[in-house]
Amino acid sequence: MADHDPSTRRLLLGFVAEVRPLVSPIAIWAHGSLGGGDYQPGRSDIDLIAVIDRACSPEEWQQLAAFHRRLIAEFPLAAKLHCSYPLADELADVKGEHLTWAHQELFHRPVTEVTRRELYEFGVVLHGLQPADLLAPVTEGELVDFLIGEMNGPWRAVLEKPRLWLQDGWVDFGMLALARATVTLRSGGLITKAEAIEVLVGELDAPIEVVDDIRSRRYGTPAPASPEWLDRRAELTVAFLRAALDRLPGRPDGP
Repeated sequence: MADHDPSTRRLLLGFVAEVRPLVSPIAIWAHGSLGGGDYQPGRSDIDLIAVIDRACSPEEWQQLAAFHRRLIAEFPLAAKLHCSYPLADELADVKGEHLTWAHQELFHRPVTEVTRRELYEFGVVLHGLQPADLLAPVTEGELVDFLIGEMNGPWRAVLEKPRLWLQDGWVDFGMLALARATVTLRSGGLITKAEAIEVLVGELDAPIEVVDDIRSRRYGTPAPASPEWLDRRAELTVAFLRAALDRLPGRPDGP
């Protein structure tokens, strides 16, 4: 936690201190940009996992939601704090879905193979046990199978929803996820979003104006976007992603 900027450090310290009496986590971990070294305060999500060893009542979950809302009121950065709350004895089920606070609401989602690999490679322990104490390693085959399924299933489906691609978040997420998946499928390694931007330009021949648009939002000061640009950006992004998905490698070091 010492390497994080002061505002993020205060938020994480406050989160750990206040969540422990609520759900008694046996481990709290950070992953994503915060663990991988490409965290941008106020722009990056703060991705956390809090492992609990007992089921919580509906009343406790409502208290947890109220806690997250109070945290947002106290720390503006907390609006980007996402945390899953898996039960320790359910973590072995990779497809199991766990209560999660994200986008300012509670819902269920799995702790994916990518998240598990991130936790193993560069997870940050904020409290309690290490990831290796509770998670089984993710094999190359498991990681590849997950990514192929995601890219050929949900990602192809979302390309059929043109209005989504008018939004900054979908453009950024889709382009960077594609670049990161390409590298992982090719070599088995994980890369940061900054590295993914370079892959988009240097290896995947992505539309340079879309990549510059992403870079400016993540690392610079973006100019206001006109409706005409949003329409053009959406068309360029969807066309690029369709073609790039068709070219995805199947397995590391394979065709």
